[in-house]
Amino acid sequence: MTDPARPAGDDITGLLQRWQAGDRAAFEQLAPKVYAELRHIAARALSRERSDHTLQSTALVHEAYLKLVDQRHVDWQSRAHFFGLAAQLMRRILVDHARRVGRAKRGGDQPVLSLEVAGDVADASAAHTADTFVLDAALRKLESLDATQGRIVELRFFGGLTIEETAECLGVSPMTIKRDWAVARAWLYRELTKTA
Repeated sequence: MTDPARPAGDDITGLLQRWQAGDRAAFEQLAPKVYAELRHIAARALSRERSDHTLQSTALVHEAYLKLVDQRHVDWQSRAHFFGLAAQLMRRILVDHARRVGRAKRGGDQPVLSLEVAGDVADASAAHTADTFVLDAALRKLESLDATQGRIVELRFFGGLTIEETAECLGVSPMTIKRDWAVARAWLYRELTKTA
């Protein structure tokens, strides 16, 4: 929802739409407004990685930002849509980075993610961990079973979007997101702990 005190088109959604229409000045205004939030998303994603992870937050933001800027055929719907795509790109970058450094082939040297997804399903103090590849495989499996639930996990877990922002991004009601989020968390928790 746009703040009535701000001029129309000055919010992120308006700037995205003006940029999409070819307004270069809108892009120049957009960059500093989204950079801080992209850093927050990147820091959140990297906080689940090993402490000696070789990809730094700034590098993740810059790589994701370059990919976002290169999105020429996206019909930007909203701020949530933009940050949802950023979360998806950061997930792909992290998985690709892990593959490039060969962790999957070396075994035990896997990047570890703190799995907060289980949320209400398990005691919050008993956080479970999963490596990047296991989490990505579980999300791919969930996406094949229910694409919407997979997308909800990606937006909430990787992107840090709120229930309302996720609903806006997916074009459904917040109640639908709450219900699907609970089901997806429970499914993902079971999937990741059945081999642990």
